[in-house]
Amino acid sequence: MNGTRQGVAARAARRAAAQLGVAAALLALGAADVASAQDRAAKSNDPQTQSAVADYNAGNLGAALSEFRQAAERGSRLAQFNYAMMLLNGEGTPVNVDEGKKWLRKAADANMSHAQYVYGKMYDDGEFVARDPVEAHRWFLKAAAQGHVQAELALANQFLDGRGTERDNRQAFVWYKKAAQGGDMTAQYVTGSFYERGGDGVDRNLNVARAYYAAAAAQGDPAARLKYQQLSAQLRDQKEVKPQ
Repeated sequence: MNGTRQGVAARAARRAAAQLGVAAALLALGAADVASAQDRAAKSNDPQTQSAVADYNAGNLGAALSEFRQAAERGSRLAQFNYAMMLLNGEGTPVNVDEGKKWLRKAADANMSHAQYVYGKMYDDGEFVARDPVEAHRWFLKAAAQGHVQAELALANQFLDGRGTERDNRQAFVWYKKAAQGGDMTAQYVTGSFYERGGDGVDRNLNVARAYYAAAAAQGDPAARLKYQQLSAQLRDQKEVKPQ
């Protein structure tokens, strides 16, 4: 069973890497967050952060950098995170890793779940810091406790791999299922595989497995679509074969 689970974990990791951009995952994720932060900025009731996001989206990177810095110094978590990402990406300024890490940590310490996830991923990948899966696990836990879906998936992968924590398939399932319920396609596929095979504290249930595969397939996962079709046929055959 463990070998099968490890194979599933490897596939999950590959899917997650593809979603996040492999080696550049940290930076790509950060830049995307800056660009898509308009709604959160509006909800922050911080005019300067809103202005910074507008300038960033308009390509006025120098102005955005200055505005994010000023808002960050006043304690805006979103500004701290976005300022950190611009420094790490070298957007509107030369790359400044030390300063970027400092502001990312400030946002994480201020309990911004996405900053906690990105900070953990930095240690998980060994990006800008020495790889430290135990430290990554600590930050993933903080973010996942707030319902951060990508952190939930990262935790599940760690528990399944025994990376940064003891291997624990039952805990892996708990976090895969949370991420699946949060809409993550990879987690939906893996959760389906747990229900399809059973074990590790999970009762085998092909109908539930098929439902998770269907959810992943609806998001464009071809492997999940194939699994959904296979289980549909299997369940149909079981229904047609009635006991004498």
